Amino acid sequence: MAPAEANATGPGFSAPEAEACRKLIELGLAEDLSAQGDLTTTALVGPSAKGEAVLVARSPGTLSGLPAVGAVFEAVDSSLVLQPRKDDGAPLQSGDVVATVRGPVRSLLSCERLALNFLTHLSGVATLTQRFVAAVADSRCQVYDTRKTLPGWRLLEKYAVRQGGGHNHRAGLYDAVLIKDNHLAYWQQPAGQPGHPRNVADAVRHARDAAPSAQFIEVEVDTLEQLRDALAGKPDLVLLDNMGPSVLAEAVALRDRQAPSVILEASGGITLETVAAVASAGVDRVSIGALTQSAPALDLGLDWNGP
Repeated sequence: MAPAEANATGPGFSAPEAEACRKLIELGLAEDLSAQGDLTTTALVGPSAKGEAVLVARSPGTLSGLPAVGAVFEAVDSSLVLQPRKDDGAPLQSGDVVATVRGPVRSLLSCERLALNFLTHLSGVATLTQRFVAAVADSRCQVYDTRKTLPGWRLLEKYAVRQGGGHNHRAGLYDAVLIKDNHLAYWQQPAGQPGHPRNVADAVRHARDAAPSAQFIEVEVDTLEQLRDALAGKPDLVLLDNMGPSVLAEAVALRDRQAPSVILEASGGITLETVAAVASAGVDRVSIGALTQSAPALDLGLDWNGP
């Protein structure tokens, strides 16, 4: 498959996403084929056999991961030709043909599972994200992911979140400041750290001075009293942790009075059943670890379509 065909779907991967995908493919092929290769396919399929298969959706959802599928086929055998029928981000119905792939049967069967692992997982992330996005569509609230990702998969999982209509939070610990509960527990400890300010606002100010390259400064709070303190430090965002809709509404009113430019983000135990109520409290965004941590794989399969 030509590289242009591999990227013919949706927006395609960025260069860092493509590199992350390459590393995952390398690991996946090593654990699947080892030094012996595909014993079953080699035993049953002749070396010159060619054929075609179709990638089919078996459940409704949102497509994500076709660039990874193309990269898998390219890594195994560049003569495999992928022809997409859908773009990443497209809605799927059961029975929809996502793509066709044609070429040497040995190569096709040897990389079937790895290609599907990428496609089903990333489509599952996109599908769950889209459901959350749809649940808050009547509000101005936006849906964000978190750092609760599988090691090595973060860039691709965050790509899938975008395909589902969601937004990406910080990429890692290196690009933004998020002062969480344990940071504050250390910062506010009563003894052993002379000279440390004790309040949340000073922690925010200190972080802003100490991390000038940070894209934003965010602090997590779990009470209205902490929120009032945090707002005095003028963070870019405040994460409201595990607050119910009524308390969130109070938090929004407090923010509007004290620091209207600060973005409020709700998080903690938010589900598809509760996210609309959270959004209706007036918060600007919700961050949901389940998007990447708990998304079930979308059911897609590769069906033999003949020679």
